[in-house]
Order: sequence, then structure tokens, then C-alpha cells
Amino acid sequence: MKGPLRIGIDARELLGEVTGVGRYLGELLIRWTRRADAKNRRFILYSPAPLQLSLPAGTIEPRVIPGGTGTWWEQTSLRRAVRADRPDVFFAPAYTAPIGLGIPFAVTIHDVSFLAHPEWFRPRERWRRRFLAHQMAASAKLIFTDSEFSRGEIASRLQVEDARLKVILPGVSSPGSVAHETTASRDPLVLYVGTILNRRNLPELIAAFARVTQTRSDARLVIVGGDRTWPPQDLRKAAAAFDVKSKVELRSYVSHDHLRDLYARASVFAFLSEYEGFGLTPLEALTAGVPIVVLDTPIAREVYGGAAAFVGAGDIDGTAATILRFLHARDAAREQLALASEILARYSWDRAADDTLQHIEGLRR
Repeated sequence: MKGPLRIGIDARELLGEVTGVGRYLGELLIRWTRRADAKNRRFILYSPAPLQLSLPAGTIEPRVIPGGTGTWWEQTSLRRAVRADRPDVFFAPAYTAPIGLGIPFAVTIHDVSFLAHPEWFRPRERWRRRFLAHQMAASAKLIFTDSEFSRGEIASRLQVEDARLKVILPGVSSPGSVAHETTASRDPLVLYVGTILNRRNLPELIAAFARVTQTRSDARLVIVGGDRTWPPQDLRKAAAAFDVKSKVELRSYVSHDHLRDLYARASVFAFLSEYEGFGLTPLEALTAGVPIVVLDTPIAREVYGGAAAFVGAGDIDGTAATILRFLHARDAAREQLALASEILARYSWDRAADDTLQHIEGLRR
């Protein structure tokens, strides 16, 4: 009789300030470890330092493997530990896994921006990502991704056949209670949440916001996210150049409670990204009753459907006018927010966890 399925997981994204991939993995683990049949599995969580997790006892086996957090740790310390433990299968939630594991593994590749737009990455980072992505394409039993757009990108740029590519839509983590009430009082606050990347056009957002302030002098722009731009962008300098430095707040990270408060007070959420594998934070804004303004791209049309206001790339005047429309009156968001429930119903962490686990279990030899 077979014992519990032992699933090794690269859990380093759960360390420190958990965002992006860390939140994705955390949502899956919460559901995997609280299933009625949880006793049938053991999740071996590999990390370079102890994890601060509240998961049911008996479902996880933490493995602290010192040696850094980057690619060197992944390809040396992590690989040695996994090869010694010999779990039945392995899951890598953040683009790459150790090469030569000797066991079946699945990896989630959220996007291939490093192939589509190499100019957004330092040369060494570009080479590293490209090399490892091709290794994953050659050796992973399964590659998960978050959208049909990313499926097409991975298939064409990494030459991965459809049988090994699985699109599993993520869920949406509500920042608070769902609040689609359009008459609720809001501050004249424009909000952006997400890692600061060149593809997200924050200087253009600041330029549009500066035009907004010509009509609404009480407006504020809050930008929340760690800065990973390349080539580097100085957003404080950009705000000063447009004479809105005192109206633009930059925060690298905020607590969950602070973020919930920002969503509750914001009148509009702006996300002018030209390339994404998915894009979760605009959906989070919709759950909080905040209308969203996004760049008109294929992935944005796929993910947000009719529950978004779309603006053209480089259209500063159009972006400013759209933001102003939502700042002037909550009623302007009524039609968009009326469609939000239908769009949000597509995205469920319960469904994503079940589907992902089913595919991982199918890798057992």
C-alpha cells in the first residue's frame, strides 16, 4: 500500500515580505493542507530560512537549507537536498527549478517578458532567465501558466507542446470586504499596487496624474511596490519634474491592513502595463469596488473583460481624462463595477488549488 504522496516545493517566496509569487504559493498551500483528504499528502517545504506559516500540523515537513536565496542556492543547495530526500514529485512556483532533479516536476512560468522584451532586464539577468527557461521547457513534465496569452507566448517562444502546458487561472485575494457600492464616499485617491517595472509605465502615469491635478488640486497618487526597474527609473524625480512631488506617495511595501485601507479609500486604480502574464492587483481593486484604468493590451482584454476602462499606450491626455471621470463622480464607475462580479467569478483560489494539485498528483510515477 502506498504511503502519503510526498510533494517537494520550493518555498523561498514565502520568506520576508510576501508578494506576487509568494502570495500565489501561499493561497495554494492554505487550501492543499486543509482538504478533507490532507492526510494523503506531505508537503516538503524547502527554504533558506525558517518559514512563518500557520498550516495544519502533520501536513508539512519544513526543510531549512541555508545558502542564500537566488539561483546558486536553487541549483546547488536545493538540488542536493531534494535529491537526498527523493520526494515523489516536485513543484516550483516561480519560473525555475533545479536542473537534474531526477524526479518528475512541474513549474509555473507566469510570463516570458525576459524573452519578449529583453531590454527590460540587465544582461546577466536576461541570460540567466533565458537559459533556465529553456531548461525548464526541455525537462519539466508540466508547465503551469496563468492565462491563454501566456500559454501562447510560452508555446511559441520556448517551443513547448500543448500537452505539457496547463492554463490554471489564479484566484483573487480580496483586500477586504467586497464593496461594489458606487455611492460610497471615497477620497480623490489614484492608486497603483504592484512591483515597479518598466513595462508598467509609472512615469507615464505620473504625467497623466499631473494633468489630473490641474483640474483636481486635491488629488493624490499612491504607488505601492518594490522598485525593480531596468534601466532604472527615478519616480521621485519624475514627480518633481511634473511639479506633483508633494502629491505622489511612493511606498515599497505596506501591511495588509494598510493596503486594505488604501483600496477602501481609492476612487480609481491605474495599471498601465504593456506586458503581463496575468495582472492580479487590478482584480483586487475590483473586489474592493474601485474602478480600474488599464492599458489596452490583449492580456488586459482577456483578464478584465468589460470591467475595465482601457486607454491607449502613450495617451497621456486620454488617461488623465479617464482618471478624472472616476474622480469627479462615483456614478461614473457604475457600469464598470456592475460587470465586476461576472469577471471576478472566473477566478477562484479553491478551483486553482484543486486543479493544480490534481495535475501535480498525476506526475507520480
